[in-house]
Amino acid sequence: FFFQASNPGQFENDNDVLWQRGHVPETIVYHGQVGINTDAPDEALVVCGNAKVMGRVMHPSDSRAKQNIREVDTNEQLRRITQMRLVEYDYKPEFASVMGIKNT
Repeated sequence: FFFQASNPGQFENDNDVLWQRGHVPETIVYHGQVGINTDAPDEALVVCGNAKVMGRVMHPSDSRAKQNIREVDTNEQLRRITQMRLVEYDYKPEFASVMGIKNT
């Protein structure tokens, strides 16, 4: 694993150490928000541009992360669905333009 700051002196301040070696081999940990192609990230990681993944992407809804998967009572679930609040919405124009969303 290799990491290099765009400004080599940028991370030399010992008073503000935010990057740390991770507990898992070949990992790095940063406590804060990280932006790639942006200097104003508003989430843990914001990537403005394309991202290439040469492996798997795991998400909490991924079946590979679950166990004890079982069928449920369909009638009970349909009853619950009828109690849900369903909405339609438009994205705010400033969000849509930053995210490249054409149809808001």
